[in-house]
Amino acid sequence: MRLERICAVLYLAANLGLSSFSQNILQTDVLILGGGTGGTAAGLSAARMGADVLLVEPTPWLGGMLTSAGVSAIDGNHFMPAGIWGEFREGLRAHYGGADSLLTGWVSLTQFEPHVGAQVLAKMAAEESTLDVRLKSNWELAKLSYQDERWAVSISTPEGTLQVEAKILVDGTDLGDVAASVGCHFTYGMDAAVLTGESMAPSEGNTIIQDFTYTAIVKDYGRRGAHQLAKPKNYDPTIFLCACDSLCHDAEMQVHPCETMLNYAQLPNNKYLINWPLQGNDYYADLVVATEQEREQYYTEAKLKTLQFIYFIQNELGYTNLGLADDEYVTEDLLPYMPYHREGRRIKGEVFMTVNEILQPYQNNLYRTGIAVGDYPIDHHHAENEDAPEIDFPMVPSFSIPLGSIIPVDHDALLMADKALSVSNIANGSTRLQPVILQIGQVAGITAAMAAKTGLAPAALPVREIQQNLLEQKGYLIPSYDISPVHPQFAALQRMGACGVLRGKGEPYKWANRTWFYPDSTMTLTRLIGNINDFSGQEIRIEGEGEVTGEVLIKIINQWQGAENDVAARKAVVDMLGPGTALQSALPRSAIALVLDAVMDPFRELPIDLQGDLQPRKSPRH
Repeated sequence: MRLERICAVLYLAANLGLSSFSQNILQTDVLILGGGTGGTAAGLSAARMGADVLLVEPTPWLGGMLTSAGVSAIDGNHFMPAGIWGEFREGLRAHYGGADSLLTGWVSLTQFEPHVGAQVLAKMAAEESTLDVRLKSNWELAKLSYQDERWAVSISTPEGTLQVEAKILVDGTDLGDVAASVGCHFTYGMDAAVLTGESMAPSEGNTIIQDFTYTAIVKDYGRRGAHQLAKPKNYDPTIFLCACDSLCHDAEMQVHPCETMLNYAQLPNNKYLINWPLQGNDYYADLVVATEQEREQYYTEAKLKTLQFIYFIQNELGYTNLGLADDEYVTEDLLPYMPYHREGRRIKGEVFMTVNEILQPYQNNLYRTGIAVGDYPIDHHHAENEDAPEIDFPMVPSFSIPLGSIIPVDHDALLMADKALSVSNIANGSTRLQPVILQIGQVAGITAAMAAKTGLAPAALPVREIQQNLLEQKGYLIPSYDISPVHPQFAALQRMGACGVLRGKGEPYKWANRTWFYPDSTMTLTRLIGNINDFSGQEIRIEGEGEVTGEVLIKIINQWQGAENDVAARKAVVDMLGPGTALQSALPRSAIALVLDAVMDPFRELPIDLQGDLQPRKSPRH
């Protein structure tokens, strides 16, 4: 995606109802360049926060990799339906008639036709009165600048020059093109271990990014020879021989049966997503430093490889009943509107997240600033570049992403909404997946709206207010396999988890890693006091051992508030637990969280910065 094409469509916004201070200058709160997966979520959440939003996307659809790139088999977060991701999934389920209707292939629990995903997102966007979406344009960008605390975007059109002014800019591109264009520092490729502290990282860094893919949607036409491809130029079947088992004679390769390869991402209505990494249609190119002309050439070559692979499936494997779907993309070759980018730039953010924060979330305080969660293993595609060094990726638990990773360190009015956030190359293998990017975009939109409303830079906004707004939009702050948004104490448990008062136990598990909070289990006094003191810096001391009871909570609350009389604390605890509760009995963790959240409220009373460190405490509540 080219920044010029993304911004160019602003010309069409002249008559959209955005506030205008002159005939040629449009004013808006938030400008989002790129309506991909994260950019779309940013537009929705910013509008829901009351901001005027202009979202610009060069393809005909919202959704990016979910729709326009055809990656319509969701990876991860099936058991953590956070925010807009969960809302989007519910829209798919409603369309197809339930969750089971999306269980069509074996790679994912949520698979859908790309055009249906685009329809769901379009409907969501249409319901937001302050969100203006502009799709499909080929205008050229003339200028993008920031001065006097406003962004000025000028574009050249056949009718002249149109300028759009915005308070906050959001980069919704897959490759971080907007951030790069305004001079933000970034890195790309594999990081050296000495820079990240990741023991498994290579000793020397490089500029090798993951392979990208021009996917395809094919469908079963029910008869042989339907929609048969003409032989693509430079067709060489040998490069695909071990994509599946029927023609593979390499004894050292472990390959799938051909039916399994096709069923990998089977979609509803007898369609198949072709996004196969094993001698399939992945393609490597250094897209970050490529010129626009070079990118277009790489995309052409990647498309050709995908067409060659489909021809191989039809002619060498004998699936002549399969052909490119003619009811998905309105393109000459029936391929998607854009490629699937797994990796591009990674900006230098206020916070840098590495795999160490995933493996040991409580080693530092960044977990306190969580704004998105993921559970997918580290997954990199490098089969198409023989120079890519092997990395022994560790198994990981589910994880949260810190707020500071979406805020560039070198710009006060820019936010990242897609894959170009501030994470290491290794961490990117888990943070790049669709549900995570939907969450990244969602919090970028929340933050952008708050910044536009208050006049504060995103880095200066209260972390806890951003997180609370995210909770109100049904987002997650911390990963929790056993606490979903329908849990009656979900928000309280999330807040207490983000304070470290309750801490989860991570578990690497297949392709859906977990973090357990055990809300129905009891908790030892030693553990609870240790967690509270670690977070607050206080020295609360309660004599005794054993599990936390209501009486223990009363003592903790009194010390927290500096009160000598326990009457008020006792009344508060009884009111929260219910008058029939035996205060001498051990309490479940969910009840402990509910009481501490409501009575002590450390989440709001102890503000934190982007590093998760405590700021000056507010006055105690009585």
